[in-house]
Formats: sequence, structure tokens, C-alpha cells
Amino acid sequence: MTDDVITVEVAYALPTKQLIKQLDVSPGTTAIEAVAISNIAGEFKELSVDDDLKLGIFGKAVAHSHPLAKGDRVEIYRPLKIDPKEVRRQRAEAAKRQREGEAN
Repeated sequence: MTDDVITVEVAYALPTKQLIKQLDVSPGTTAIEAVAISNIAGEFKELSVDDDLKLGIFGKAVAHSHPLAKGDRVEIYRPLKIDPKEVRRQRAEAAKRQREGEAN
């Protein structure tokens, strides 16, 4: 391998299917360019590579224009179905109802 390419990965996962593609790209390749080069969207009919796509590297959100480094794994994030704050609120309410029921 020469200095004019770096190895990176692009990952996407659904509850029932996951895929990680390894790529050799030029230094300076951006996160969104790596996603496009990987053609990972061709494996998932619901995945659309557009401006709304949320990306990260090892769990940390990055901009589409983020330049990649050797060994980076670009993760494609699915939209949230429910706001995490709403989930916590619902859990707190359920716990409160349970405590009140136990007190009676």
C-alpha cells in the first residue's frame, strides 16, 4: 500500500441486517464521499444518500465534509423513531405510577 491511499470503512445497520464495507480512498476524501464510493445505499432500499443523512465516526457525529483519516469507520445513522427525552419521560411516569401503586 502506498501513501496515496488510506483504508477506511463505511457502516450501516438495521435491526436485522448490518454491513461494513472497507475502502481504499485518497487522503482528503470526505465522509459523504466515502459513503457514495462504497455504494452501500445499493444494499439498503430505504437508505438515501442526501443532505439529511447523519454521519459519524466511531460514535461521534461529523459533518459530510469531514476529511477521513486512515482507519476511520464512517457510520450512517438511522433517524430516531422517538425522541430520547420522550422515552425518559415515559419511563419516569411509569416508575412513578408503580411507586404510587406499591404505596397503596
